[in-house]
Amino acid sequence: MKILAGARSSPLSRAQVEELLGEIRVFYPELDLEMSWVITKGDREKTVSLRTLGKDDFFTRELDQMLLAKEIRIAIHSAKDLPEPIPEGLSIIAITRGVDSRDSLVLPEGKTLQTLPPGAVIATSSVRREETVRALRPDLHFIDLRGTIGERLEKMINGEADGVVVAEAALIRLRLTHLNRVFLPGETVPYQGRLAVLARTEDREMHDLFSVIHEDTLSRA
Repeated sequence: MKILAGARSSPLSRAQVEELLGEIRVFYPELDLEMSWVITKGDREKTVSLRTLGKDDFFTRELDQMLLAKEIRIAIHSAKDLPEPIPEGLSIIAITRGVDSRDSLVLPEGKTLQTLPPGAVIATSSVRREETVRALRPDLHFIDLRGTIGERLEKMINGEADGVVVAEAALIRLRLTHLNRVFLPGETVPYQGRLAVLARTEDREMHDLFSVIHEDTLSRA
């Protein structure tokens, strides 16, 4: 069985699709996805700070429109990127178990949070993440962060930042867990590390098909 599906075109999104396929094929070994890889507004407009956004459709709008136009039958997202509310006519049909939900501070090899020099620069896309690091090292400075995981890590590699905060789930999915990093304490955003599958509300076949991997143990309220 082949299903028309859509997802963002980033390397992380492609890894997420492979993860989803691995889960659903446990139940339906012959299932395959015919993918449409989409560059969303969030991927294009990299000067917009994520700190200023609420739970809107910055990373999902184009895929939502494709679903409503019946160009695809499912869309695959990072669950934490879903807008609130979900657009009328669409439903979440699965939230996966996911992987590690922690945040990680990636540092140059051999460095620790304690050995960073006074006033070192940390790049992060989130006020919450900034506050977590600041509580551990009040002397650090912070800059905004956008782009793919590779582009974010490049800020540290090229010396723009002394450390970069990213989701541990992204490092796992991109096989980057060899990097030197510190797990940050505290709670993260709801659904971090988990994947969401959306379909048209009326498409009962997709609802039934993907219900086998639905593990929604967390309210989005």
